[in-house]
Amino acid sequence: MTTLSLAPIPGDLQWKNDPVDWTIGPDDSLSITAGANTNWFIDPAGSERVASNGPAAVFAPPVGDFLLSARVTVNFGATFDAGVLLLYERDDLWTKLCFEYSPQHEPMIVSVVTRGFSDDCNSVVIDGSSVYMRVARIGSAFALHYSLDGKYWNMVRYFTMGAVDNLRIGFLAQSPTGESCTVVFSEIAYRAESLKDLRSGD
Repeated sequence: MTTLSLAPIPGDLQWKNDPVDWTIGPDDSLSITAGANTNWFIDPAGSERVASNGPAAVFAPPVGDFLLSARVTVNFGATFDAGVLLLYERDDLWTKLCFEYSPQHEPMIVSVVTRGFSDDCNSVVIDGSSVYMRVARIGSAFALHYSLDGKYWNMVRYFTMGAVDNLRIGFLAQSPTGESCTVVFSEIAYRAESLKDLRSGD
């Protein structure tokens, strides 16, 4: 099994689904290229639309609270192309914080919490192809944030995934309707600490 290491990450990353291509930059950035028809989504209508084939580089965080953040730059080309921070417990229990290309051709912050079925929520439109995103664990709960400058953070979602005993977190690229999508995760930071205030901007 292919593993990769990034200086800011406390442990090796392993692939869930192989990418078309990936590279690590001299600044410890990670570039992931997803192929065609790649996604993570379980339709809440109960249809046959179930996908979990997007390439993701994930690792097991140390026990306790944490914050994982990155600047996410997406080479948008087709609807639902996205760069994602992923929280993964198992194939029917996971969360995506996405920087995604909407059907209206606008980059947007989107969150998907999946507990058997996916709960999909669009948030805010972003001007440009880059944004900062962060996932945080606070005890048995999680929080998702985005930032335009990497300093002031806006809350997207606060929720629980229930019991998570084998949590993996990391980076995912997807191209559900396109031929491919390349995402660059840069300025990656991991902190083993608790987020003190969900809504303060910290």
